[in-house]
Amino acid sequence: MSLRSIARLALAGLMGLSVILPSPAAATVTRMAAVGTAPLRPGIEMDFVSVSWRGSSTRGAIRFQRADRWTPWRVLPLGDPGRRGRVTSALVPAGGAQAVQVRLPRGATDGQAVAIDASPPRYGREKADFARVITPVGPICYLSRAAWGADETLRGADPPAYFPVQALTVHHTATANDDPDPAATVRAIYAQHVVANGFADIGYQLLVDERGCVYEGRASGEDGLPVFAGLPLPGQPLLAVNGAHAVGFNAGNVGIALLGDFTDRAPTPQALRTLVGVLAALSFVSGLDPGGQVEYVNPISGATLTVDAIAGHRDWNPTECPGDRLYELLPDARARVARLVAGIAPAPTAIGRVSAVDSSTT
Repeated sequence: MSLRSIARLALAGLMGLSVILPSPAAATVTRMAAVGTAPLRPGIEMDFVSVSWRGSSTRGAIRFQRADRWTPWRVLPLGDPGRRGRVTSALVPAGGAQAVQVRLPRGATDGQAVAIDASPPRYGREKADFARVITPVGPICYLSRAAWGADETLRGADPPAYFPVQALTVHHTATANDDPDPAATVRAIYAQHVVANGFADIGYQLLVDERGCVYEGRASGEDGLPVFAGLPLPGQPLLAVNGAHAVGFNAGNVGIALLGDFTDRAPTPQALRTLVGVLAALSFVSGLDPGGQVEYVNPISGATLTVDAIAGHRDWNPTECPGDRLYELLPDARARVARLVAGIAPAPTAIGRVSAVDSSTT
């Protein structure tokens, strides 16, 4: 099979093969409370906690109560900026705690804690196996939103916006490595992005776990194709759903997040293999040169930036994402992607029609 045929299968596979499951019931339960000096008891078994506040961008502290014993205070790690200038922590694993206590950074105000019960959804029948899809690096496993248990009542009702792809951006989620339940972590990230950060949906278009499985991220329509607004007619551009992963530079920018924290530790070989396959498929179908640079222009705000076509989050915003160890691997990843798509005619591009825009995700 030719590389061109494999890449086309990737669009019909990675970008279209979904596991169809019944709608979940109570996939993710969240409780929000104002942060003060007293412990918070949300009335649910907490799997994760996210904290946000206004003001100081230094770190606070957090501890949990389990079986009448409090854990030691630990640093409250910083996450990405939320909506309207709020500072948001990274997701903190709570381990089924019944209570949480937070110390906000000095000078911070308007603290809010979101407790998340990321238990698996209840389905009317057994959960289906992972889908297997073909990519330029071979078969990989894939989970649709239904397969990982997305609670579709959680996200906003506004229709998604779509734009021609200009760039691809690699992230890490800054969540735990050696994750025993990555689907639960994806459900928690989804809840954090919507409830704590104020996004319309999960911010990333795709996520990849340590085993190399791909998770459908932001909802892109009812046609079963992740990332894109369906397959375009000949001569029409391929339009990607607008996400919320690089503040000020989201429109036309596809975000792929590796689950884990790669500040001091490299991703697994399986995750890197899948990342390269996903980037190769996206580069081919969108016509990007994976080894080149792009003059990005935000079609909403007009903001511009010169970046690598395959960039890291820190190339767009002042952040430690995607972690030093992953960021230092991006040049090699670009080279591997370029070798995979070498000689393939780029997909046609043009300016296409877009829908209504969620201004929080520009």
